[in-house]
Amino acid sequence: MSLWQSFLEAIGSLSANKTRSSLTMLGIMIGVGAVIALMGLGEGTQASITGEIESIGTNVLFVSSGGEADNPEALTIRDAQVIADPSLAPSVKNVAPVLQGKVEVSIPGESTSTSLVAITPEYHLVQSADVAQGLPITDDQLENYASIVLLGTDVAEELFNRTTDLIGEKVRLNGQVFTVSGVLEEQGAAGFGSSGDNQVLVPLTTAQMRLLKRASSDEVDLIYIQANNAEGVPAAEEEVAQILRSRHRSTLGEDDFEITTTQSIVDMAETITNTLTLFLGAIAGVSLLVGGIGIMNIMLVTVTERTKEIGLRKAMGARKRDVLSQFLVESSLLSLGGGLIGIMLGFGIAIMVGRLISIDAVITVEVVLLATLFSAAIGLFFGLYPANRAASLEPVEALRSE
Repeated sequence: MSLWQSFLEAIGSLSANKTRSSLTMLGIMIGVGAVIALMGLGEGTQASITGEIESIGTNVLFVSSGGEADNPEALTIRDAQVIADPSLAPSVKNVAPVLQGKVEVSIPGESTSTSLVAITPEYHLVQSADVAQGLPITDDQLENYASIVLLGTDVAEELFNRTTDLIGEKVRLNGQVFTVSGVLEEQGAAGFGSSGDNQVLVPLTTAQMRLLKRASSDEVDLIYIQANNAEGVPAAEEEVAQILRSRHRSTLGEDDFEITTTQSIVDMAETITNTLTLFLGAIAGVSLLVGGIGIMNIMLVTVTERTKEIGLRKAMGARKRDVLSQFLVESSLLSLGGGLIGIMLGFGIAIMVGRLISIDAVITVEVVLLATLFSAAIGLFFGLYPANRAASLEPVEALRSE
């Protein structure tokens, strides 16, 4: 019997039991659909996170106090000034020290709690904190302790229900009057996962004096550093480390600071999302296994029901491999059919869930091919035992059965 004949007979056999065939395929459909959907959402989440981090810039470093020292020395504005010296750190392009904290922003009748970032003008270059309306913070405002503030779009909407025509408006930061000098462009996520739209920016000197008190008037929380280019990040990292070690007199092997690059954050995010995606895919794969067991169960029932048919065919000259191929084709069709429907189901689920959580699901050709081949392999594997059992029946015994 040719493979084409086995295929036609398998179609006829499955069509004769449409309900049972459909229910048997259901397990494979759910398993493949779950794998496709979870893998697509996992890849989409990874792409989204990676894109947001890389939007900061692939040549940006973040320096914070801490490291391996028991009593780390605080970072200072002077540290930032030394790092900005091109003779000491030729791979560094811009340096932006910042203070960070929470602040209550209010106008008569409205108030909101948001993130406060106290900056120097270089911050606009390092973090791409572009201003949609108004002007960025300037050196003159820094030197004169200006009481001005740049609003994120979320803050502006919360307080004024608009993001336009706000220049010159008065707001209170922790009860102190500031003048709105501009509104930031909508950014989405920025920095270490915080929302770039739910924040306000003020001059660093103003915050040091009026809003964010630290143990030392020179202390800062974080130093943003922009290397000349992405290729120069390792050199910039080493130069910054050497400067801080000499200034903080760090014990050998015990740095009291931490340097993080955007690339290291991307690598970490990819590792986490890959692990999570594989874990979720493995869980979904369990349903594929259950579906395969369902196919085996139904094929065993089919063999029992068609014992006389098998005996008659073998008595008329059908070879063992003919019977074997017929039942293997049937189990493969059940599995492959369920797999193809499951792929479409997974596509639909991934797109629908992705829209709900604002993530573009990424379903690659490799994942689709893998799911298709795996579903076909399940049919062959779990159909092998029932098919072999059918092929091994003796014609006389099979014809005698009731």
